[in-house]
This record gives sequence, structure tokens and C-alpha cells, in this order.
Amino acid sequence: MKRLPVGIQTFRDIVQNDYLYVDKTEKIFDLVNNPKGVYFLSRPRRFGKSLLISTLNEIFEGEKELFKDLWIYKADYAWEKHPVVRIDFSKSKARNSDELINYIVYQLDKTAQLYGITLEQTQYDIKFDELLTKLSGINKVVVLIDEYDKPIIDNIENKELATELREILKGFYTIIKACDEHIRFVLLTGVSKFSRAGVFSGLNNLEDISMDAKYSSLLGITRQELENSFKDHIDLFAESESIDKTHLVEKITYWYDGFCFSRSCEKVFNPFSLLLLFKKLSFGNYWFESATPSFLIKLMKEKNFDIKRLKEMEVREESFGAYELENLAVLPILFQTGYLTIKEYDKDLMTYILGYPNFEVENSFQYSLLNSYSGIHVDGYLIDLIRALRNDDFETFFDTLKIFFADIPYDLHISKEKYYQTIFYLIFSLIGLKVEAEVKTNKGRIDAVIIDKDIYIFEFKFDGDKDNALKQIRDKKYFEKYQGVGKEIYLFGVEFTDRNIGNWVIEKL
Repeated sequence: MKRLPVGIQTFRDIVQNDYLYVDKTEKIFDLVNNPKGVYFLSRPRRFGKSLLISTLNEIFEGEKELFKDLWIYKADYAWEKHPVVRIDFSKSKARNSDELINYIVYQLDKTAQLYGITLEQTQYDIKFDELLTKLSGINKVVVLIDEYDKPIIDNIENKELATELREILKGFYTIIKACDEHIRFVLLTGVSKFSRAGVFSGLNNLEDISMDAKYSSLLGITRQELENSFKDHIDLFAESESIDKTHLVEKITYWYDGFCFSRSCEKVFNPFSLLLLFKKLSFGNYWFESATPSFLIKLMKEKNFDIKRLKEMEVREESFGAYELENLAVLPILFQTGYLTIKEYDKDLMTYILGYPNFEVENSFQYSLLNSYSGIHVDGYLIDLIRALRNDDFETFFDTLKIFFADIPYDLHISKEKYYQTIFYLIFSLIGLKVEAEVKTNKGRIDAVIIDKDIYIFEFKFDGDKDNALKQIRDKKYFEKYQGVGKEIYLFGVEFTDRNIGNWVIEKL
């Protein structure tokens, strides 16, 4: 059984030390076999972008024997050796313009030294031009840029500095177009996708393959790749859990599959979560916990983004394809960072349905949202609420809700119905996820439905009457679709007054 390359992003290390490598070289061949490819690829963090860059580096340096057990080894590829300029901006912590320029200059000088070239220019963009020109005397040059956007993203809350850094990077990337005659291949990777008028305004020959169906599974793990490449690890996990392999794969799919980056909706698993899952032989929120979306949640609050839309929203591609620093929008950032993904595409209307990719993302993100909006840690409350429901202990259920709202810091209380609707929506969504239940809302009002051993339907009235809330459930017949399924049905009318749960009434059908 091959070892798992947790945290290893260097292709040579993986191959030479007999780590597991999911063979992506057939798709990579399609890229490198293009005699003049200039590409951009956007993917969420920890999706294998750095490993792709490392793999391309070895291919263009002609290291054929590293690939002897992979698809590309037998392909009709020339394995011609090219000088490679490789810059990884994830290693840069640019706190100002000078630090970014110094990092670029250092990387260019280091590359020149590697190829025995002396650079005379000092200005970063002209130095890049000089390096490409001189390297082309050896052969056409390959340029590989990893995390092209990280200096901007690191400083995105300081818009003035982020804009300065963007202009520096724009000037740097423009040289790639200017030196087109010297170049064999270019790939830039990153998380964010700024509009053409932003970072890439001078690089108009750049082909964006981020949503190209042909490359939708270039990064990430398909279901077939999971079952083939991870077979031994699945067997071991199933044995340790005393579970049937088919059921285990379905559970893994529920937790980690579902990322889609094209209209074809070819789904892939998050590779980072899969590797840690099989290493630890335990389910966890591995990808989500590797970074906190604090800026994104802050932006959602500032923009008054409707959280209820996250489960399913229909949009045109222009809505989430790219964004600008001057006008940050929530939707494209949610998509590009991986918290939302493509669920389906409507060819007639040319619209996309976006939603959470899987349980890990939905559960973790909603926890973060609820913690942020309420200002308190919610785990204990949710467990108590679920336990009370399952015991038909409705007094404890509503008492727990009352304590929860009472514990919200006073300065977070907002005298707006939408704020409390958001809190209720997140609470009931998380309860629903915990019991693998269903939670519904109705046109902006909180009509919460939880399906567990029984069915519980809630209607909350803000500064209203519990009896009217119950009457609304009856009049609108929210319960009809749940009748005849062999479960008890409970209806709850609940008042919400003075920033907390008030009186409530229950009816059992």
C-alpha cells in the first residue's frame, strides 16, 4: 500500500519515495503538447495547484524517467528540455510594495544564477524581460507562476496596498506578453480570478481554463480515481470501521465530493480532505479547518448578503466569473474559494445553479457563520437542542433556545427581523445537518422543518402571536407533504419578542 503524500507538493519527492500519485498526466499532456500554451487556472486552496506546477516543471526539464509508470511516459511527447522560470508567490509575505518587488527580483536573480546567466537590469519588470530574452538563447522558456494572486489576497482588507501590489504584478505579468517570441509555455495558478481589466490587462493572449470542461478534473479526485487509486486505503478504513466498502464510499462522497468547475458538472473530491481522512481513518472538517474564512464572513455582513441563498442560487456566469478590488462582491469570492460550487447548468437559460459542494463545507461554513453572527460558540447548544427534540422534551428545547439568545453579546443584537431570521435559519440548518434532516424556508420567513424520528414544523412570529403562527402553518398546510410517511408530526407556533423566545404552542397531528 502506497504511502499518503500529506503536505507533499513536490512531484519528484512523491515519485522517488513511492508515495501515492493519482495519474493526471493524460490531461497534463493535452496542455504541454500545445506548442504555444499560455494558460491561467483558478482553483480553491489545497486543491493541488502547487503539485501541478511541480509536475510541469519536471516535464519541461525533460525528466522522462520520473514518469515511467504514468500515462504520459508512453505518449507521443518529445521531452525537450527547456529553461524554466518558476515563481511561487505563496512563499512571499508582501507587507508593502518594496517587499513584493524585492521578492520578485530575488526569484529572478536566483533563476538566472541557476542557468549561469548574469542580469544587468535592476528594475523588476525590465529584469524579467532580460531574463526571458537571455534564457531563450538556451531554448524557448517555460514560465510557471504559482499563487499569482497571493500578495493581493493577503492584503485584501487594505484596499490601498492591495491596489499598489496589483499594479506591480500587472507590470510583471505584462512582460510575458511582450516576450511572446521567447516563450514555449506559461501557466499561472491562483485562487482568485480578477477581471481582465485588473491583473491581466496586458496579457490578452492568456487562455483561462478554470471553467473548461476538458480540465474540470485536472485537479481534485474523481469518484473513479478514488475507488481505483485509494482502493487499499478504502479496504483498511472499511475494516477499521467494520463497515461495508460500498457504504463507506457513499459516506466519503457525502462528506468530501461535489466540487464542480465546469458546465459539465464533473464532480471531484477535495484531495486535501481525502488524504487526511485516510491518514487519520476518521471523518473531519480537514479542508475547512486549514484556513478560516473570516474576511469572507465579514464581507457578507457588510454587504448584507442573504445567507439563505447559499443552499441554492441561480446566476449567470458573469455574476461569479471574476471580480475587482474596487468593488468586491460576495458571490465570486464564495465560488472561487470553494465554499460554493456549480450544481447544474441550464443550457436554455444559460444560468448556473450554485450551492454548497458537500457536507464538510456546508456544516463547517454554517458553524462559522452562526458563531460569527451570534458571537458565541454554538456546539453545546446544538447538541442539547437535538437531544431534547429526540426525547420529545420540548420545554428543554425552547429553554435552550432562550439561553442561546440571552447569551448573545448585547452589542451584537440588531433590532432587525432579518438578523434574527438569519440566526434561526443557521440554527435549524445545523440541527438538520446533524440529524441528516431537511430544513426549508419560505420566501424569507423562517418555516423550519426538521425530519428525524418525527417531523417538527416551526413557525416563528417576530413581535407576533404564537396562535397566529400556528394558524399560519395550518392555513398554508405546510404539513401536507409530510403526511403518510409513518412519522408523528408536531406543529410549533412560536413568539419572538424582546430579542428572545417568548411563548410557544404545540399541536400534534
